[in-house]
Formats: sequence, structure tokens, C-alpha cells
Amino acid sequence: MTDAILTVENLTVSYGRVQAVRGVSFEVPRGGLVTMVGANGAGKTSIINAVTGVIRPTSGRITFEGVDITRTPAHTLVRRGLVQVPEGRQVLASLTIEENLQLGGWHTSGGRTDEVYDRFPVLKERRRLLAGSLSGGEQQMLAIGRALVAEPSLMLLDEPSMGLAPKVVDEVFRVIKEIRAGGTSVLLVEQNARRALRAADHGYVLASGEVAQSGPAAELLADDSIVAAYLGLETG
Repeated sequence: MTDAILTVENLTVSYGRVQAVRGVSFEVPRGGLVTMVGANGAGKTSIINAVTGVIRPTSGRITFEGVDITRTPAHTLVRRGLVQVPEGRQVLASLTIEENLQLGGWHTSGGRTDEVYDRFPVLKERRRLLAGSLSGGEQQMLAIGRALVAEPSLMLLDEPSMGLAPKVVDEVFRVIKEIRAGGTSVLLVEQNARRALRAADHGYVLASGEVAQSGPAAELLADDSIVAAYLGLETG
């Protein structure tokens, strides 16, 4: 891959004596959609959190837009255009939909709020309701909308389909493809490997904190040995 917006080299993340991630390297090309798939405990969320500055890696190098961001705080990265949609959505339940979106755009003019409402009409209709009153799928849309208001050049989504009904998962993946089509680079971390690989250009298969396989997403999905070893339990 060339013209990478994000490059991660030999990333290691440890919690005490436990290494959750060991020597992981990958790239996200500008304008691309890359997925990182694997079972629970494979290290996916640790990688996302290290890239977005939520946790500090033990070693390795992370480069965003050509700048070393390995030790950069999360709020600074948001200003630079690197935005995470966290696992479990993590909307602020006691605030309204509109207030959640305003917080997402705390460092901007908030000009993309109307765009979010156009993309998710249900959020506009209910914008004065508390976020905690929304269904799981609606909260996921709000979490994605909150990230869009931050005007990202790279969006990292951590398990966006988790716990959602199949029809809602379809909608989530449709939105992800639209975001990418609009020019935002995407790193998608997913346990639903088959669905993620169908959406992505390039894929990385994680196992026990390491990259077990990587390549064009369609080739990974078509390789029976990879499917049998790593993706056999996935559905959708």
C-alpha cells in the first residue's frame, strides 16, 4: 500500500506482565477502508486504543499524516483528525442527542451537525431526547454521528456491529461504506470477520496479539485455509 495516512510499526501493548499485542505492523492508505479482524482477546481494541492515544504502547511507532504520534494525547489527535468510535458506543446517556453531537464537535464550528441529521433522520427527529432513551442501533448511529461532527480524516471503528440486530448491522455497514466514499479513511475493527472483509479493501487477521495473516480482503475471504483457521465461526 502507498500514501498511507496511518502507519503502525512493531506495536507492542502490555498490561503488567501480560502482552496483549506483540510486534503488530499495518497501514491504512489514504481514502482506504482497512479491517482488522479476530476473536475476542486477539488484541484488536488494545491496538485501536494505542493508536488513538487512550493507552500508551509499550514499544513501537505510530505515524499519522507523516507525524510520529506514538505518545500524543487523545484530545490532540482528535484535533488533528484522528477520531475513534469506541466499542460499546459510549454515548453520554444523560445528555440529549444534540448535546452529544455538540461535544463531538467541541473543537470545530459544528458545521457538520446538519450533515449528520441528513444522514440519520431519526437523530434529527429525536434530537432533544436523552441519548439513553435510544435503542442500541440508534446509539450506534449517534456514536458514528458524533465522530463525523469531529471532521475526521481517519475514523477508527471498534466493533460497530456488536450486539445489533442483523438489519441494523446492514445499516451500519452501509454507513461505513458511505463515510469512506466521502473521502474519510477508515480502520474497522470487527469480530464479524466475514462481513468486515466483504466491506474492506485490505484485511489483517489477528490471533493472540499478532498478525496471523494479511492481504487484500477478498483474497483472505476466498482462502479456505484462512477461513477454516480463523473465520470459521463468523457469520453474516
